[in-house]
Amino acid sequence: MNNVIFPGIFDNSVKAFFTRKPLGVNVGEICRVFSIERDKVYLPAQKHTDNIQVISSNLETKIADSVLTGRKGVLIGVQVADCVPVLCHDTKQLLVGAVHAGWRGTASQILRKTLARMIDEFGSSPEDIKIAFGPSIRWTCYRVGIEVKEAICKATGEGNYYIEQDGKYCIDLASANHYQAISMGVPEENIWISQECTHCNPENYHSYRYEKTYKGAQGGFIGIF
Repeated sequence: MNNVIFPGIFDNSVKAFFTRKPLGVNVGEICRVFSIERDKVYLPAQKHTDNIQVISSNLETKIADSVLTGRKGVLIGVQVADCVPVLCHDTKQLLVGAVHAGWRGTASQILRKTLARMIDEFGSSPEDIKIAFGPSIRWTCYRVGIEVKEAICKATGEGNYYIEQDGKYCIDLASANHYQAISMGVPEENIWISQECTHCNPENYHSYRYEKTYKGAQGGFIGIF
């Protein structure tokens, strides 16, 4: 299935995948491919916030860039077109999460806050949490000004997730979020990171920076089934 990436970090208790451009966030087609009822797929209204939405029974669309659920049979997801799609699974509590981490989300520590919510509210242990980072814009393809670099560094701490080049900074958002996950106690061996860059692979992925405008998105999806 060339239009889907299955990160090998998760077990068979969940459906977890990242889509490529042809499948994107076509909910109808995703439901057909994975035999899921259409009204059991949830995508939040993303606004680059640090809002975390917990799905229990009501699938009403709300503004959020992170979604958590322990409800079986519901597929949650996020849409991206350069930002990092992050999927989380607590293997003991049967809790899953989908996170949209752009630079603003990374600077507001949305993944770290999501993991804290899993730990504090649901009793998750960091060593039981598996995380997958999907395809996103990587390294030299993502050049930003010092204000963005400093905001991310303030949130993340120092680490090998940026380089300086010609007076600009090249940020690897996946690596920055990796540092944030590790800082919450998630073991290194529990983390999977896609090496594909959305900007370098326009035939496979939508990239806002490459396309210069919004032409569509791919997604990250996870659910307990």
